[in-house]
Amino acid sequence: MRTLIGAVCAMLMISTAAFAGQTEGLIKKVDKDTLTLTLDDGKAYKLNAETDLDALKPGMDIVIAFDVTNGENVVTDMQLPDSDQN
Repeated sequence: MRTLIGAVCAMLMISTAAFAGQTEGLIKKVDKDTLTLTLDDGKAYKLNAETDLDALKPGMDIVIAFDVTNGENVVTDMQLPDSDQN
């Protein structure tokens, strides 16, 4: 019985991890009305309402961590390039 419970717990952890991801690319579009960020690969990511949208500009390189929730890619963390890099 313990083996069965352990196997079920392991499967739940694996399936949860499958819904998280990380990507990077260039920002193609920022839609302030729908709080959506689109990368140059065409994939869209939902932003948090507290996100500083003015800091996100088309052409910026960005690294995004996201979860898939209700079929949407929801940003959980992002890293922007350092402003002092040339």
